Amino acid sequence: MLNLQRTAMFVAVAETGGFTAAADAMGLTKAVVSVNIRQLENELGVTLLLRSTRRLTLTEAGSLFYHRSVALLKDAERLQDEVRANHAGLTGELRITSTPEYGAQVVVPLLAEFSQRHSDLRVRHASSSLHADLISERFDVAIRLGTLADSRYHAALISQFTIVPVAAPGWLANHPIDSLAALGKADWIIHERVLSPLYWKVSDPSGGHVTLEIKKAPRLFADSAQALMSFAVAGCGVALLPEWLAQNALNTGTLVEVLPGYSFAQQGIYAVYPDSQHMPAKVRTFIDFMRARIN
Repeated sequence: MLNLQRTAMFVAVAETGGFTAAADAMGLTKAVVSVNIRQLENELGVTLLLRSTRRLTLTEAGSLFYHRSVALLKDAERLQDEVRANHAGLTGELRITSTPEYGAQVVVPLLAEFSQRHSDLRVRHASSSLHADLISERFDVAIRLGTLADSRYHAALISQFTIVPVAAPGWLANHPIDSLAALGKADWIIHERVLSPLYWKVSDPSGGHVTLEIKKAPRLFADSAQALMSFAVAGCGVALLPEWLAQNALNTGTLVEVLPGYSFAQQGIYAVYPDSQHMPAKVRTFIDFMRARIN
């Protein structure tokens, strides 16, 4: 049977390049690491490391064993997390970031409920319109909306939402829009963090698919949906907003949906997490919780 402690020592030696560095990293003595690597080689019946006075080199078998061992140790860590979480509940800290609007309306209330279910888990939430570097800023997960472009991370689709073009009634009375062509020539308020803010896939009333091109040069830009909505309420033009954000304003008549017969493509709600084979139990549990509560 493979000894995981010895396997972890071998991985440390391979990654640090020497017995002394590996021993320091693991809080062991060089002699203990050396003896365990020799025993591991004896158990496997192969030479894993070529030793010289200057450096250690992985053999072909050692290289294969190293790559398989990294995956094996991560699987073992995941299993340990799952067993502990199942027995004792979630522990440690869950760090989450989201946009201010969606955070206040959806993520924070869900986190409050989630934290009540897992009393031993610390929760930290950060609101920002900027896309954080999850690794350097030590976030476990980011909740992002729309279309994703950053391939450095994994993304789990949680749900989808509708976006609608809206404008203030007074502005719309002075700038009537009765066709998609007229909408393309209207005064638009643009979300500057959208990848292609001037081109949108739209379904017409008959179900056909067309492209809306915004042809008039926009004058107003913002980096948050809340700012876009404020501009629209102030009578500055048309803004494309998430329906969940604009719904109250639509219900009260503060904003009016433009060309309600046309439908814009659904947008995604994603949980984005660092690109790793090992997803911590706290992250997986929260993603599953969000899916169950939103859908």
